[in-house]
Amino acid sequence: MITETWFVNKNSIVRKIWGNADTALFIFAGAAAEFALNKAVDWLYFTGRLPADPLGRLFSTVAYARQIIFSEEAAALSAIDKITAIHKGVEENRGAKIPDWAYRDVLFLLIDYSIRSFELLERKLIEAEKAEVFDVFYRVGCRMHLAGLPAGFGEWQEMRKTHLETDLVKSRCTIDLYKQYKKHLGLVRYVILKQIQLMLAPGAVRNLLPLGNIRWINPFLKIYKLFRIIKLEGFLKSALLPSAYKTQIKELSIS
Repeated sequence: MITETWFVNKNSIVRKIWGNADTALFIFAGAAAEFALNKAVDWLYFTGRLPADPLGRLFSTVAYARQIIFSEEAAALSAIDKITAIHKGVEENRGAKIPDWAYRDVLFLLIDYSIRSFELLERKLIEAEKAEVFDVFYRVGCRMHLAGLPAGFGEWQEMRKTHLETDLVKSRCTIDLYKQYKKHLGLVRYVILKQIQLMLAPGAVRNLLPLGNIRWINPFLKIYKLFRIIKLEGFLKSALLPSAYKTQIKELSIS
């Protein structure tokens, strides 16, 4: 009898985090803020895919992450290798190499916003659960042969703190990317996106972006949580994202 081997244990908190549409959307709402400040964001501007369709890029990234998290070991590793190959192709076209720190920064923000989003929408995670989140993305980084990865969750916390203090920059790409968010979302959804980012983002990120200071969305978040309990959150979710993405939204929930 062949025993299935999964990249992420079926009982892992990581599956619970990423198997919920609400949490997945919040992860990428928060990550969209910090990614705009990444010093290597120009790589995605080089391909033209990010500014042309930032929401499509979001769902594409979600799909890859979930394919890794919810697949058997071999399929997950194949997905990681495919991501690596795609980036290698971009490097060849540009004639330069994406630095390892750029990959690490993206892995770091996925770890952080996975934790932040779940805690905002559900409950506080214990230290062991946070370490599980770290371990999954650490193994992704190892498969990509990245140098300089932290050895454990504690070391990641220190590296993450240093990154937030020294490695973020507001560039012309940052400004343009927020213009694209507004263009593709529309004014109302764009304002809501910034409110979610204001609730999730670390101080260093909030200080560099035009997110405002008043968190007026807090009462609405409580109502949203109530709607989730009575299974009416689909109505609100559809109201928050353009109708063109309704199919992708419905496909997000696994758990």
